[in-house]
Amino acid sequence: MGSTLALHGLSMETDPLWSARLLHSNPSAIQRVHSDFLDAGAEILVSNSYQASVEGFVRHLGVSSEEALALIGNSVRLAQNAAQNTNKTDILVAGSVGPYGACQNDGSEYTGAHVSGMTDEQLMDWHRPRVKQIVQSGASLLAVETLPAVKEALAVLRLLREFPGTKAWITFSCKDGKHTNAGNDFGSAVQRCCSVGGDALVGVGVNCSCPSLVLPLLESLDGHPGVPPPDIMPRIVYPNSGEIWVAGKGWTSNPAPLEWPVEEWARRGARVIGGCCRVAPSDIKTIAQTVAKINLKNL
Repeated sequence: MGSTLALHGLSMETDPLWSARLLHSNPSAIQRVHSDFLDAGAEILVSNSYQASVEGFVRHLGVSSEEALALIGNSVRLAQNAAQNTNKTDILVAGSVGPYGACQNDGSEYTGAHVSGMTDEQLMDWHRPRVKQIVQSGASLLAVETLPAVKEALAVLRLLREFPGTKAWITFSCKDGKHTNAGNDFGSAVQRCCSVGGDALVGVGVNCSCPSLVLPLLESLDGHPGVPPPDIMPRIVYPNSGEIWVAGKGWTSNPAPLEWPVEEWARRGARVIGGCCRVAPSDIKTIAQTVAKINLKNL
């Protein structure tokens, strides 16, 4: 969302709220970007709530807690509005639930540095208001995404027990083909999520990571004890363009044309395939065309 908004002249890479600020200042731009992705062939929209938090909105916008919650709820409604304004059916709206570190404006969502000093209860308490607002706003499911550490993933999954019937996928940000950004073994992290998630967990995988890491990460789940096969627990993949984000500096290079092995990812169990940072609607169009040729249902 944020990098595509930049294509419309709305760059916010140094803003402590990132693209979440536009929920307050320019919500129509957010809905327009959702529509851009739908026009490109997207079937799932992710709400612009990744970097939205009550404390962040109160601190940086000067709004009340109630107004902050309303902004978070509107992130879901903007995606719903875009979906309703298209002739496509069965569009899902996934409510984005980013890590605690994403709202600290220090890049710690890419290291997991924030997690070691927090208890499970503290993590649950921090996530609860946003999760509750997203659920009450009618999101189809939750995209619990870009998590660097399994500890936070498990805390969110335990929190979901307070919201019966809510579904979610969990995706980790990863630093190599075996480990999350916090250094957790990826296969073991997924296994622990599967053991805790119960009926709420409907998918596991990787996002906001280098595309070259996707295949080895998927392969590490094949036959891993305690990780159900893809037909039972679908794999979710939506990597970045391949560039690297450096806190205080931004993206290290300009995006290159995507040449992703989408078909191979699908054969390894990926059933939701998309893009994260610096992946534009034109890239999603290419992915959608490839997925249409593959016919995921027959794999």
